[in-house]
Amino acid sequence: MAEPGHEPPSHSRRFTLRRGKAGRERPAAYGSGLHLRPTSSACGLRARPTPAGRAYACGLHLGPGPKRPRTGPEELRVSPPPRSRPASPGSLRGADAPPSGPSRSVARGGGLRLGRAVVAAVMERFLEGRRAALQEHIQHHREVHVVMGNEACDLDSTVSALALAYFLAKTSVPPKAAVIPLLNIPRADFALRTETTFLLREHNIPDSSLIFRDEIDLVGLHKAGLLSLTLVDHHVLPSVDSALEEAVVDVLDHRPLEREWAPSCQLTVELVGSCATLVTERIAQGPPGVLDRTTAALLHGTILLDSVNLSPAAGKVTPRDVLCVSLLESRFPELPPHDSIYKALQAAKFDVSGLTTEQMLRKDLKTVSGDEQVLAISGIYMDIELFLRRPGLLQDLETFCQARGYSVLVAMTVSFNECYEPKRQLAVYSQNEALRSMVCRALEEATTPTLQLQALPSPWPCISAYMQGNTLASRKKVLPILRAALGGGPGTAAGPEEEVAPPPTPMNSLVEESPLAQAVPPVCPQAVLERVSRMAAEQHPPDSDK
Repeated sequence: MAEPGHEPPSHSRRFTLRRGKAGRERPAAYGSGLHLRPTSSACGLRARPTPAGRAYACGLHLGPGPKRPRTGPEELRVSPPPRSRPASPGSLRGADAPPSGPSRSVARGGGLRLGRAVVAAVMERFLEGRRAALQEHIQHHREVHVVMGNEACDLDSTVSALALAYFLAKTSVPPKAAVIPLLNIPRADFALRTETTFLLREHNIPDSSLIFRDEIDLVGLHKAGLLSLTLVDHHVLPSVDSALEEAVVDVLDHRPLEREWAPSCQLTVELVGSCATLVTERIAQGPPGVLDRTTAALLHGTILLDSVNLSPAAGKVTPRDVLCVSLLESRFPELPPHDSIYKALQAAKFDVSGLTTEQMLRKDLKTVSGDEQVLAISGIYMDIELFLRRPGLLQDLETFCQARGYSVLVAMTVSFNECYEPKRQLAVYSQNEALRSMVCRALEEATTPTLQLQALPSPWPCISAYMQGNTLASRKKVLPILRAALGGGPGTAAGPEEEVAPPPTPMNSLVEESPLAQAVPPVCPQAVLERVSRMAAEQHPPDSDK
């Protein structure tokens, strides 16, 4: 919340300039709003709140906005969570679970050492109280502010929603609205997000404390005039949620900007490796003491997974991701080593053992539509050639697409070698040969970015398979190509990303022409931090009275 008498900025799209002594303008660190000063901490950096009137970059107002016709509270329902089920034998909550209390444990396979119940108490208490708070506000016809991730509900979306909701609930004065983090999938699909269930379990956060999309009536809340929305890890609502757009008051996303929002909506769209980086920056700009260890550990692990362990070779990390990881580690030196947490999360994410083909396709699914055609694009966590030889694959693909009305299915795979260099493959399935050929042609001929596709042998005539030479072109870059191919709106046909996106962050690997998009020597994170520290040390500290 912005302090009274100070208007928050309406957008966070460019590097901000702050005035130091003698009226000299100073750039904020990487446009994040963080002031950096050398300290004796391990990383040599300390985050300080911005000057008065800018203590909160979000400027979020949790008021209901314009009055809308209200329906009776009896029409709104909150579904109760199912009873907790016993953990599977392979989980840390099974027979080999460690004793409760402040002991430390080692996760199987990853060597991940995380603190237990004592450190999780603050976040866990907050989450366990959300369902009751939601029901109470509905019954008394009071506002509900929902923080919602995207429909893929990956680790980044989940942690960003949980962490930002926790921060807003702690810093909203007065706390008029019930702040509810919402996982944008049905509860039944949560078990497919294996890396998310793993990390939350490690921090003693039970599934029963979470609220899922099929347990809350957002449309009913909106019609009753009770709903305000913050979107994290996406900024374009699917067509089925278009009625909720006028309830959106705040957006945090790390994708190229695809649509404009009203000036009243606080918009933070920055090309960084993880939305959790933007949430960390938002929290760091708030009052001291809000960030607890569990929230820091969730953000820390998420940034490491999204940035492929801060590896420049993977083409995802930016200096702001490195800075936020260092900031979290300086506040909580007991956080696990990078390699331990990354390997454990990566192993959990790629663990598809026991999943059916239908579950694998639903695990990481997005859709685009246009001209009465709906295309699905699924992230598959296994080699494409092994995937194509799964027993009963064609029948499974046909059943999956027919049940959901998909005309085309694109499967994208990604894996990483020991040097964190990605390998990407994709396959296009459709029983409609003309439609499949059109989609394949769009992918083959794409120029912004070029995918550098090489055909792979396919055992099925209705499936075209490719090796993707441009390993930096992730799914978020392929989606606009597919959207444009279906005539569903501007995609890459509208021009390069730089023409429709915010100004790029320096060395931002998500921009095609950035240095990290070409062959460059590895960037040492410590060298980046030392350079930032030297730059900060040369700046004059802000006046304490201003």
